[in-house]
Amino acid sequence: MTAREENQLIDSILAGNQDSYAELVDHYKSFAFTIALKILNNRPEAEEASQDAFIKAFHYLKGFNRQARFSTWLYRIVFNTAVSYKRKNSRVLSSIEFHDSANEESSSLEKDDKKKFVSKAMDQLNEADRLAIQLYYIKEFSLEEVAELMGQNMNTLKVRIHRARQRLADVLMKILKEEALTL
Repeated sequence: MTAREENQLIDSILAGNQDSYAELVDHYKSFAFTIALKILNNRPEAEEASQDAFIKAFHYLKGFNRQARFSTWLYRIVFNTAVSYKRKNSRVLSSIEFHDSANEESSSLEKDDKKKFVSKAMDQLNEADRLAIQLYYIKEFSLEEVAELMGQNMNTLKVRIHRARQRLADVLMKILKEEALTL
């Protein structure tokens, strides 16, 4: 959905056509749920958090300033809502599911091993680093979008991603060395 299409739907909603909001929800519900699930690691809570985020977005839609895309604004609301749920429920994030977006033609076993090792390494990163890597490398958001979603300035995000990649590589090397020793 283009920014223009988003703005047309928003204009329609603000003019009183609340059914247009269903189009926005349908378009963004999958990724909103994915963000909430990555933070909460609990399907029912992620569903509830993403629904609450859509309600908040609808409630505050009049305040949306359109300098950013609606999707970025919405995902920031989802992120904040999920983090609030996590704090409220005092749950510890145990893992982020890794989705392999590469189109490699390796065997299924190799892909499973790669996912297992990367997921294991990702688990050892802090929550913010995991999310930054997920959004930038796996979901392919731009640096600007990730920075806005995470509420950080661009330079801070660049440093975070760079350091997170280094930590991820170090952890992967350690895991792979340990794995090699068990063979």
